[in-house]
Amino acid sequence: MKINTDGVLLGALAAADGPKSVLDIGTGTGVIALMLAQRFKQAQIDAVEIDESASITAQGNFRRSVFTDRLALYSSGFQDFFETHPDNKYDLIVSNPPFYINSLQSPGAKINLAKHAADGFFEALTEAISKQLNTNGVCWLVLPPDTATLVKKLATQNHLHLQKIIHVYSFKTDEAHREILAFGLGATELSENNLVIYDEPKVYSAIYRAALKDFLTIF
Repeated sequence: MKINTDGVLLGALAAADGPKSVLDIGTGTGVIALMLAQRFKQAQIDAVEIDESASITAQGNFRRSVFTDRLALYSSGFQDFFETHPDNKYDLIVSNPPFYINSLQSPGAKINLAKHAADGFFEALTEAISKQLNTNGVCWLVLPPDTATLVKKLATQNHLHLQKIIHVYSFKTDEAHREILAFGLGATELSENNLVIYDEPKVYSAIYRAALKDFLTIF
């Protein structure tokens, strides 16, 4: 599983007010959790990953990290994790979840796990998030626009309020291909921003470089 743009943007942009407890659902190889550990110096970070191979890689990455004492990996699905940790509450929850729904599945079990959501996945995810967030906590998700539309509806049904949307574009003339969404238990005025990745082919925009300069050596 390679580092991808969705993950690094989520790790760089997910905002919270001095979170002490953080949960990364579907951590993959652990990149987002490691970025959050770098950003939030006081946070204890739990990371959940259902794929065994990715989980082993993430555990190795955590052990080699200078943040290892603040990172905990759980090799399970998020529903099983919450069943065994029902009292856990988080100031910040992030997820770069699987997002293809009712589409042809990818060849290979690992890619299916990473990219395809089973029926009822987002219903279960939004319900769990609403129960595990602290009162002033925030949850950040990165999704394609069509899936984001569904998740916004489900979040509302589970008493989560949409607080922020970042529309992500490859180029300024393109349609947005991702939405980074922030939800909380409290209603606030909705904030919307745009982020364009490229000024021109192979030339990253200033806003993209600024967001990732602390994490990617190419910047």
